Amino acid sequence: MEQKQINVRVDADTHATIEARAKAAGMTVQAYAKQVLEDEGNDLRHRFLGAAGHFAQEWGPHFAERFGHPAPAKTDTRGQAA
Repeated sequence: MEQKQINVRVDADTHATIEARAKAAGMTVQAYAKQVLEDEGNDLRHRFLGAAGHFAQEWGPHFAERFGHPAPAKTDTRGQAA
């Protein structure tokens, strides 16, 4: 498959956020950005997420009624998931 290149300029805050997310995922910034762009361009993924959102909206209350509501996630003093 032929490869194409995209160059994108972002501000320092956006870059820092992307860099932190890439590090958390064990990826380089370039690999992370490529994955995000590939996910965004994946029509099947978007259709799945749309259907999942519809399913959750339609059936979520029934599940909550039948099985109860999940306990809130525990967080540390910084508001991070523990």
